[in-house]
Amino acid sequence: MNADKETLRRIAHLARLDFDEKEEGKMLDSLNKILTWVEKLNEIDTSQVEPLTHMTDEVNVLRDDEVKEPLPHDRGLLNAPDKDQDYFRVPKVLE
Repeated sequence: MNADKETLRRIAHLARLDFDEKEEGKMLDSLNKILTWVEKLNEIDTSQVEPLTHMTDEVNVLRDDEVKEPLPHDRGLLNAPDKDQDYFRVPKVLE
């Protein structure tokens, strides 16, 4: 199965993508490579393969909590782009 420019334009419209003629050619080439790859996958018998829900067997691998000293106030504000004496200053978002 090969996609044509019209199919690519419909997909781009649905995905709210916008690209020029040069990029359209690259996208069409990439899309056709993906479709060819999927067609090859369809040739493989996967009837005896269990569906994956995760790529690994690891579940909820988290680091151990470590109690540390809190960051001092002055160090916390050290790299702030704009600050008051005690607070970060941010642009107003509500009127």
